[in-house]
Amino acid sequence: MVARTEPRTPLSRERVLRTAVAIADANGVEALTMRRLGEELGAEAMSLYYHVANKNALLDGIVEVVAAEINDAVGRIDAPSRGLRWKSAMRQRILSAREVMLRHRWAPAVIETRTTASAEVMRYQDGLVAVMLDGGFSPDLCHHALHTLGSRALGFAQELFNPGGGPAPVPTPAELAGLAGPFPHIAAMLTEVAHDDPDSTLGWCDDQTEFEFGLDLILDGLDRMRRR
Repeated sequence: MVARTEPRTPLSRERVLRTAVAIADANGVEALTMRRLGEELGAEAMSLYYHVANKNALLDGIVEVVAAEINDAVGRIDAPSRGLRWKSAMRQRILSAREVMLRHRWAPAVIETRTTASAEVMRYQDGLVAVMLDGGFSPDLCHHALHTLGSRALGFAQELFNPGGGPAPVPTPAELAGLAGPFPHIAAMLTEVAHDDPDSTLGWCDDQTEFEFGLDLILDGLDRMRRR
């Protein structure tokens, strides 16, 4: 009697990309290779190239998946954006994007390496522009606003100095003492300030408190320009 085997789930681009996202979520994007992806899918690595041409295309694809997740989250927001309400509507969208990024902590580093914006990212940005136009922004001010928000529009802050990509470490008393000589003002500041919420962090000095502080400064400044 011939043993019956369960039919294999056929490969699709969506299945390939969602499995890749799951690998990156669990082990970091460094663990994502075509061979590892093939093992997870029970397929030869070469068969994956029908759905993603190469590793670069794979990274483009997983960014698309994350951006689509952001658009799904933003699509559930029911907030008016006319006039003065634009700022609250914009803030809700950006903080929803950040919630998605916190589920995919590898995503900011990958997004920073992309040379073109995906269709899903463009759809998200198109929604931000719509909110600003509803609020009375001119097209020129919308353009300036997107540049000013930069990566913050997608829910993370891209720092110029990024020694390791993780949260800023809390300095030890010995380290503070060493800083006090050459950099007394920085040392004095750090004795009062610490980034102590690693679960809200997406990179160097990018915890939730710092992110919202910067976001609110930008939105307040844009609102003043809008009212001119």
